[in-house]
Amino acid sequence: MRRFLKVLLGVVLSLFVLGLAAFVIPPVRERMLWHVDQWRIRLQYALRPPEKEIFIPQEQPQLAPTAMVPTPEENLFPSPTFLPTTTLMPEPPLNLPTPSPTLRPLPASARLDGIKYFDQHGLWNYCAPANLAMALSFWGWQGDRTDVGEWVKPFEKDKNVMPYELADYVREQTSLSVVQRYGGTLETLKALIAGGFPVLIEKGAYMTDLSGKVSWMGHYAVVNGYDDARGEFLTQDSYYEANYPISYNELESQWRAFNFVFLVIYPPERENEVLDLLGPLSDEEQALQRALVRASDELYRLEGVDQFFAWFNRGTSMVGLKDFLGASAAYDEAFRLYPSLPEARRPWRMLWYQTGPYFAYYYTGRYADLEALATQTIESASEPYLEESFYWRAKAREALGNTEGAIQDLKTSLQYHPNFNPSMAALLNLGVTP
Repeated sequence: MRRFLKVLLGVVLSLFVLGLAAFVIPPVRERMLWHVDQWRIRLQYALRPPEKEIFIPQEQPQLAPTAMVPTPEENLFPSPTFLPTTTLMPEPPLNLPTPSPTLRPLPASARLDGIKYFDQHGLWNYCAPANLAMALSFWGWQGDRTDVGEWVKPFEKDKNVMPYELADYVREQTSLSVVQRYGGTLETLKALIAGGFPVLIEKGAYMTDLSGKVSWMGHYAVVNGYDDARGEFLTQDSYYEANYPISYNELESQWRAFNFVFLVIYPPERENEVLDLLGPLSDEEQALQRALVRASDELYRLEGVDQFFAWFNRGTSMVGLKDFLGASAAYDEAFRLYPSLPEARRPWRMLWYQTGPYFAYYYTGRYADLEALATQTIESASEPYLEESFYWRAKAREALGNTEGAIQDLKTSLQYHPNFNPSMAALLNLGVTP
């Protein structure tokens, strides 16, 4: 018996030593840590399923908001000023036609080759860097996904990169130009592709996540071809594969989750071509107005999760148009609809990618709702690497008189996104050196 125990102990010790030796090897260590992390996430989501978390607005939009003047750090975001309105509910659908972005006839099919394919695998949350690298490669850019990633997500596990952050990379780190717009259509994509410009879009899709469940998440893709006979777009998809086909209907449905946002990258000398192809969408405000009309119309035509996205898109368009009162009412309706959605279809990661409700609630003085929404978003994530949510919770806490809590949230935000300008400016405004 003693001999057996000695042998068993020797085997256990040998396995332990081998495990330690293997752990020293970087690829093995990363793989082991990935598995440990995956099991931890599964356990956390099993104990607190994020799809069961419900946010119910408690405060009413105020006609005389207390946060009418943006602080300096809000000016670092895309849409920080306030425009009061009494638009609390949408008007009946206007049924306005959605014009083609160009009057010239389009070919029945078109395809743009020359894109270097990058996948997102093997690194944390690398969808955005991989797709931007692909879009840039079409124009002869010689970098790769890590060149983008090191700049747009200096903290490796940052959950998300916003479209404006990708646009900033293009402007500040390359010799190319970029335009970002909401309210794109399938015809917009076709016109740009036929004109020689691939399009980077952000959409939502149901995919297998780290918890092993199929759930909704945001996803970028580069659209570089279309075929009317097949009814398909050709995309470079960093999650699936190069030259990944997707039907017109499926792409439009997925794209709706992000208010049909898109980015076009181009050499500066070709700007007039891009603006001509965009037609009415070349003007940012007009693009937002068209997106608002579309969302307001879809409220009456769609149901379920698509109707939820339509309410959310109405809010997003209004935030862009600086109508925060109308936006807050639209987001309220989206959140009230949310509990009626089947749990498996609930887009519970929505605030990872789109922070419009934070703007709307802050600029209508709804600080308690803002704090509650940001807290739920943070706590429902297995790893709350969401610098925007910590920033906006800090702004709510500051407004509610919890200065120490605000400072701590801002410092946490900077841990998850070093040198995040809004958080650095907010700390300075509180008399704290970042």
